[in-house]
Amino acid sequence: MASTAYGAGDRDAQIAHLERLADLLDSRWRIPGTRIPIGLDGIASIIPVVGDSATGVVAAYLVFQAARLGVPRSTLLRMLGNVGVDWAVGSIPVVGTLFDIGFKANRRNMRLLREHLERDRGPAERPTLRRV
Repeated sequence: MASTAYGAGDRDAQIAHLERLADLLDSRWRIPGTRIPIGLDGIASIIPVVGDSATGVVAAYLVFQAARLGVPRSTLLRMLGNVGVDWAVGSIPVVGTLFDIGFKANRRNMRLLREHLERDRGPAERPTLRRV
């Protein structure tokens, strides 16, 4: 297993913290009258460039924490690509706000983090399925 800057309990708490942050940024609420999730990223993008830059800094923090959790460089580059696309397209007035609501860069990045952590678990740590 890759070494990390966190102990097992700390690592679980850090992952839970990152999940809550990604949820807040991308899908904390629903657009009234719809089932479409929205978070601070979609709301902040109403202010072109400034709003996307502010949420982009928080998204970069998520990637930084993923690096501390031992995510490989190739996955970190994919995560940074998600953040970059979210920032660049999200900064376009009107179209960017709609893009931000649909793209969900932070949810994508958390999925990449979880996939890495699942692959990184040793056989003894993987849950076993028993037939009853």
